[in-house]
Amino acid sequence: MTRSFAPSGDLSSPVVAVACVVAALSFGLLVLELVRARGRAAAGARPVSARAALGTALTGALAVLGLLAAILRPVAVTSRGSLVGPKVVVLVDGSRSMDLPGVAGTRRDGAEQALAELGKRADVRLSRYFFGEGAPVPADALAPAEAAAATPAPGAPAAPGAGAAAAPPAGAGAAAAPAGGADAGATAPSAAAPSAAASPARARAQRRSDLSAALEALARAADERPSAFVVVSDGRLDRPGPDDTAAATRAALEGLDVPVHTVAVATDAVRDAGVRAVRTSGAAVAHQPLSLRIDIGCSGGLACDAVPVVARELREQGAPTTLATGTAHVEGGVGTVELGVTLDRAGTRILEVAIDAPDGDELPENDVRYITLDVARDRIRVLHVAGRPTYDVRALRMWLKADASVDVVAFFILRTPGDEVNAASDELALIPFPVDELFSVHLSSFDAVVLQDFDAAPYGLTKHLPALAQYVDKGGGLIMVGGPNAFVQGNYARTRLARVLPVDLDIGRTSAVDLGAFVPRITAAGRAAPVLAPLLALIGDEMPEMPGANVVGDPLPGATVLMTHPTRTTASGAPMPVLALGEHESGRTIALTIDGSHRLLFSAFASSSAGRAHGAFWDALLGWLMRDPRFEPASIDARGGCLAGEETTLVLRPLAGQGGEARVTIARLGSGAVVRTLTARVGDGGEPIELAAGRFEPGGYAATVEIVPAEGAAGDAKGATTRRDFACERGGDEWADPRPDVARLEAIARATGGASVLPSAAGSLPLPAATQVAAERHVAPLLPPWAWTLAAAAALGAHWIVRRRGGLA
Repeated sequence: MTRSFAPSGDLSSPVVAVACVVAALSFGLLVLELVRARGRAAAGARPVSARAALGTALTGALAVLGLLAAILRPVAVTSRGSLVGPKVVVLVDGSRSMDLPGVAGTRRDGAEQALAELGKRADVRLSRYFFGEGAPVPADALAPAEAAAATPAPGAPAAPGAGAAAAPPAGAGAAAAPAGGADAGATAPSAAAPSAAASPARARAQRRSDLSAALEALARAADERPSAFVVVSDGRLDRPGPDDTAAATRAALEGLDVPVHTVAVATDAVRDAGVRAVRTSGAAVAHQPLSLRIDIGCSGGLACDAVPVVARELREQGAPTTLATGTAHVEGGVGTVELGVTLDRAGTRILEVAIDAPDGDELPENDVRYITLDVARDRIRVLHVAGRPTYDVRALRMWLKADASVDVVAFFILRTPGDEVNAASDELALIPFPVDELFSVHLSSFDAVVLQDFDAAPYGLTKHLPALAQYVDKGGGLIMVGGPNAFVQGNYARTRLARVLPVDLDIGRTSAVDLGAFVPRITAAGRAAPVLAPLLALIGDEMPEMPGANVVGDPLPGATVLMTHPTRTTASGAPMPVLALGEHESGRTIALTIDGSHRLLFSAFASSSAGRAHGAFWDALLGWLMRDPRFEPASIDARGGCLAGEETTLVLRPLAGQGGEARVTIARLGSGAVVRTLTARVGDGGEPIELAAGRFEPGGYAATVEIVPAEGAAGDAKGATTRRDFACERGGDEWADPRPDVARLEAIARATGGASVLPSAAGSLPLPAATQVAAERHVAPLLPPWAWTLAAAAALGAHWIVRRRGGLA
């Protein structure tokens, strides 16, 4: 309760002001009169004694005050209310760098200490937020499941490298569900990991630390404006940057003139040597040198001089392939080395950059960094080998030569060893087929190999089939085109190459060639697959009549059959494949068991499409082989990247019309072990689908997507597939440079009139004072109006008497 005094409520402010001015003038005139009276006494007039002057002044002052009180009629105001503290927004850094060591255990522990100190302030209203990427997240908005998952990073419950692990995911969301039993890539539960539900400073770790975005969002908010901000961080901010900290902070506040206080949760750098950044010079193009600029940093007093650096490429099977090595010479805590690498395959490639850190490194997690490169092609280099000159060979060679994006090397067998030409070999204008040189020396320089109606046995290719299969395993593309000397008839059955083809060549005693004319049937997968979409757009669902087909067996596991024979079946009773696509490790293969695709170019059937169907057909086949996005059934990637030990979300973007079921298989590069299997329903509209993939260990992974059409989703049907490689690293960019930036926090506070302190002193920050809000107000006059008038009259009478007695007129 508070008590105060005020003029009567029926008087306006101007009246009160005029009354006070008149009273002041009256008292001033009285003083002036007394001064003049003393002056007249000096000139010989009747003197005014000092006692009379003092009495006149006192009674005059009482008379003036009495008249003023009679006009103002003071009242007593009694208020009952409460103190309301100012709104103070606390922004806690939610990035991964907060799991590094700080002034109180981890930096996140320091944030907890700061929040506890601020919580002791009863004179403010605290609103807690976590900032990271985009708008800040209120601390009380974390769902229990989300909070439970927000544990410290693996390897850093108290300090990085301690070896604790995060809990495995409880399960997938509504769109996807893990399957397949135990997860070889998930981490084990940790009993020591504190739960976010029990700690207000723990939240899902962010991959960025954008303070400017958080300030901008809160400054534009429509609710109550904050009276002050308190930023709890280690200073490793993405925004504002180190160069324009003050200006960027004021700009983020957008005219909101409030202080921004900062709390530094770390002051000393970790003893660490790590890979700070990996940059590329120019685009990554297959078969062309690429320069990697690698920044190495040393901090915390760790002795660094020459740090060995190695760049490797992760493979689907086996150990990583070393691409380049070098040494970074560190001066002033920073060193840079440039390594030249050459990638022999286009597509997504995962590179591992690692250092050999000196003894005493306390943060080994950033000794290895992974980068994902999308390797492009300057031109597609194709090796076309044909067994004999035919219309089909001629049509394909013409198309390959006409495409400016294709660099084709073609070899045709014009004379077989059994031909009787009645001439010596040196008299014939024919060159020998360089099979050994092509398949042992130059094979890796080609992006794709086309074997068209080619018999492997007579020309010495049989001994090179294992190398050709290995070429596919490492990412090469292979197309086998039918004819009298292809597939089983071409001596490929029971060879190493047969295992990478999408169809079985072990057909027993069955004839290897069926010469009966037929019209291929397009399967449901073929109608939905993007690889046949350009062809079907020109000719519809009907194919031209083919003169025959090579006999093959059932499709091998993982193969997608796009066309089948209308009458012929395999040993299992299924329609015999005519066009099948397959993937084997890092490469892709195509089996086309007919040699009549030229009828899409020149025939009565081809006239309806002006012969364009042949080019559309082969452009799509070669494009699919080269993983052209136009012919992939979907794209998939990790949203925001993948951090080891943290929840990873994969975003699947199917093409429109790809209705059915998506099956996502995630395998670890190097071992090929399947660590996760996800499924999701795919709509016809091509809407993106988010898949909760759980947590992964550091390393590279391959996500293979298979979209099975709706009519085959319930069984073992196969659909179109695509693949995307991604890497998970522990800590990521947030752990690349573990040094705290206290100077930046001080600059933020200084630019806004705030203070910068340590967590233990957070409770002593100069926050705005509380405001009293009245809930009850009572007004009572001190005296009735007549009493004020009577008192004023008495004071005036007394003043008059004193003046007369003192000799003043």
